[in-house]
Amino acid sequence: MTKTDPTYSALAPALARATPLDVVRSLLFYVAFYLGTVLYVILTLLASLIGDAILGRVVRNWSCYHRFCARWLLGIRVVVEGRFPDGREGNGVLVAIKHESFYEAIDLPALMHRPAPFPKAELAELPGWGWAARRYGAVVVQRGEGAKALRAMVTSARGFAAQGRPLAIFPEGTRVPTGNQPPLQSGFAGLYKLLGLPVVPVAVNSGRLYHRRWKKPGVITVRVGERIEPGRPREEVEALVHAAINVLNV
Repeated sequence: MTKTDPTYSALAPALARATPLDVVRSLLFYVAFYLGTVLYVILTLLASLIGDAILGRVVRNWSCYHRFCARWLLGIRVVVEGRFPDGREGNGVLVAIKHESFYEAIDLPALMHRPAPFPKAELAELPGWGWAARRYGAVVVQRGEGAKALRAMVTSARGFAAQGRPLAIFPEGTRVPTGNQPPLQSGFAGLYKLLGLPVVPVAVNSGRLYHRRWKKPGVITVRVGERIEPGRPREEVEALVHAAINVLNV
């Protein structure tokens, strides 16, 4: 890639070298956040013995603690444009989010009221964290398991939707580098059809700052798109969601 490449200006921030200050900030962040996470996992285990309400508050506080560490140790602020659906309003909704880094995955409970995420089976098996995620309420994704696994996911998701909880999914299936716009995974359209729920697409541009190793200061924008009602043809809903979650990556 050269400076004459039309995509260079959009990707340059993500490709910039880390400065010594970035390294120091990141190391401090890792120590503070992961030590705090150990404490929150313990609190989650204890809260699960008391009830769902206190468990939900502990999980949200953990998410807010992550945002606090990112703000004051990494220099990363979050700006939310638009309004997320609130599960307390009634029926569930499928929230389809762009996935560029772990930031948006950890930030979900701070963005919405008790979202039900779709973690990969490998994450759900992690000691401590996996148990806490299942107890909190998550739709575990079993990749490559076919129709049986999809039916189990739909049954689990319907249960959370009936409670009015927003279902938070990353329709691309995995983290993608800043500027990349891969097609949505086929399972997204299947969930949309089988659940019969509206979709709210969400664009995020976290990847240029929240790298896998050395983070950089700046502003992460989270943009909530227009609600898409159920019943749209597969090609149409995929095109609408794909365009909406990538508006910050053009």
